Amino acid sequence: MNYNFARLQRRRYFAVPFLTTFIASTVSIGLGSASAIAQSAGADSIEEVVVIGTKKAYQGDFTVLETPQADLRIDSQTLRNAGAFDLVQALDLSASVARQNNFGGLWNSFAIRGFVGDENLPSNYLVNGFNAGRGFGGARDLSGIESVEVLKGPRAALFGRGEPGGTVNLVTKRPTFETASEITLSAGSYSTYRVDFDYTTPLSDDVAIRIVGAYEDAESFRDEIETEKQLLSPSLTWRISDQSQFFYEMEYSDQQTPFDRGVIAINDEVGLIPESRFLGEPSYGPIDADVLGHQLEFQHDFNDDWSGLVGYNYRDTSLEGLASENGFGAPDVNGDFGRFSRLRDYDATYQVFRAEVNGGFNTGEFEHRIIIGIDVDEFENDQFVLRDRSTDQSINIFNPVYGNYPEAGLALAGNIDRVETQESTGIYIQDQISLTPKLDIRIGARFDDYEQKLVNRRANSVSKYSEKQVSPQLGIVYKTSDTLSFYAAYGENFRPLSGATDQNGLDPNLSKSTEVGIKFTMNDGALAGTLAIFDVEQSNIATFDANFNPTAVGAASSQGVELDLTGNLTDTLSMWLSYAYVDAETENDYTDFISFGFIPAGSPLLNVAEHQLSVQMVQRTQLAGRALDLIGGLIYVDERSGQFGDPSFELPSYTTVRVAANLEVSESLEVRLEVNNLFDEEYYTNSYADVWVQPGAPLNFRVSVNFNF
Repeated sequence: MNYNFARLQRRRYFAVPFLTTFIASTVSIGLGSASAIAQSAGADSIEEVVVIGTKKAYQGDFTVLETPQADLRIDSQTLRNAGAFDLVQALDLSASVARQNNFGGLWNSFAIRGFVGDENLPSNYLVNGFNAGRGFGGARDLSGIESVEVLKGPRAALFGRGEPGGTVNLVTKRPTFETASEITLSAGSYSTYRVDFDYTTPLSDDVAIRIVGAYEDAESFRDEIETEKQLLSPSLTWRISDQSQFFYEMEYSDQQTPFDRGVIAINDEVGLIPESRFLGEPSYGPIDADVLGHQLEFQHDFNDDWSGLVGYNYRDTSLEGLASENGFGAPDVNGDFGRFSRLRDYDATYQVFRAEVNGGFNTGEFEHRIIIGIDVDEFENDQFVLRDRSTDQSINIFNPVYGNYPEAGLALAGNIDRVETQESTGIYIQDQISLTPKLDIRIGARFDDYEQKLVNRRANSVSKYSEKQVSPQLGIVYKTSDTLSFYAAYGENFRPLSGATDQNGLDPNLSKSTEVGIKFTMNDGALAGTLAIFDVEQSNIATFDANFNPTAVGAASSQGVELDLTGNLTDTLSMWLSYAYVDAETENDYTDFISFGFIPAGSPLLNVAEHQLSVQMVQRTQLAGRALDLIGGLIYVDERSGQFGDPSFELPSYTTVRVAANLEVSESLEVRLEVNNLFDEEYYTNSYADVWVQPGAPLNFRVSVNFNF
């Protein structure tokens, strides 16, 4: 169907043949370089390895035991052991994170410590400290990612506006001054095929490059679903001098994913139709989500005590396509179920400039470690939506017949046509003061001046909103020894609400958090843990009034306990354990006319389980003289609310088990076999309502071959 809208004629950054050729060329270069090095180097030669250290923006230079906040770092080996290829799988390793409505599989949405941000936008996350989750580039793949950091609790005192329960930061793979090549080929259930490649090499004594990418073509346990991904992340490091470094990174992603709202519950019961049942229209085709981003950083060490960082980020994302969606009515006695269709064209650009200095100095007997910075950002969210509710688009949930409602039969009409721009300037300072060798206090604050402009092209109206916000933080750490510390922290967070105007005066979503905890290491530092108790209060939750205008009247709270324990139990046995108890509920009565009407105080928050557990064990042994890793993992999620404000509908608890084995066949070849959902558990990961329920995958496997050169 030709919609003939000029705005739908999107540019394509890279064509499939180009990327395929690029992958082949890159692999060829990597193999050739490795071969040349092997031929030129003698058996006894030793190649010098130069490690380039980088500083993390906004985070300063603190050890784990000195930090008065709970953080969880998921490194590359843990991600590989878990078989994690995307951000959802990575965050499953943290029990503090709960899956939320993922917009038909097209973006990442998660709650940390019970709280999610705007459910009509993806959850925000950071990449090397830059905001990157804002936008519509599809679900985040882990190609090019070195580690994932779950930074719990409010972080606005440094990072600025963000999610109320915490922040996720992705750390990318950067070039090294050692030539190395890696390619991984994998195949699995449901005709899933993927190739990953990673090549890094110095171009000179001072310049190195890295090219990381992936291509994936996969069907699904869901009927009629097939996805395709192309991912590319080239980067460059320039060591300008012993004191200065420059980094450039590009992010390219093209994903084609059918819009899939999942299955429905019948009379609040899931499992009455197969987990595989797709209720959309396959002929409408996939949604196309694209990303093109650039990051630049300049780091300079003024001396041994002081350093500076200047950075710029630009990210352009888009999402477009036609989809048929599950309606909000119940199926009739014959199983006929109503649907509606929407044609979406979303564009978003995000850019930020930042500069900071950090260092240390003494005032008398007190040692100060300070971070001072400024950032300026702009986020533009352009949405155009056509919708068809007029035509009968029902499908039988027990015996679906596709293709009865072709695109040409749709009566699409304007639904949304607007662009919202958010601009912010922030100044922040943090000082961690060592009062004694064992006692530190942390004091910090950030001032933000932000503006929002909403251009409603459909209504031919323009409105603006501006606000100033101060976000403080306080912390104290008492380090009893080199292996144990106690901490307490208080912080505040804010998040501007989309749709705020000078007419509705929507104050930002606010949260306040208090936590106390213990951090410790055992086994000569090989095993590290954090035990935290937290209390978070959130206000100005966005809802809609009787005239369907946004209003901020909701309040909620979350209390809980977390335990993270990671590291080596013995020289050959490692453990990953993350447990969270979260009690999250609304604090006041209010009415939301868009979703489900009256929401009484004490209503549990959507998709947030009281108990959640993630465990992974890795036993290193040998087979025929070659290293063999035996891996076992378990995820438990308690029952939880499946529809906000409806206590009768809950998603059942579930436990999934995965096992895997990695065999090093040679120094350059590794073979991996993994089996997920070993006991074929029927489970449901998240929902938005009883008609939008996402099922989890049944028993499945993957075989991978990894080559290092």
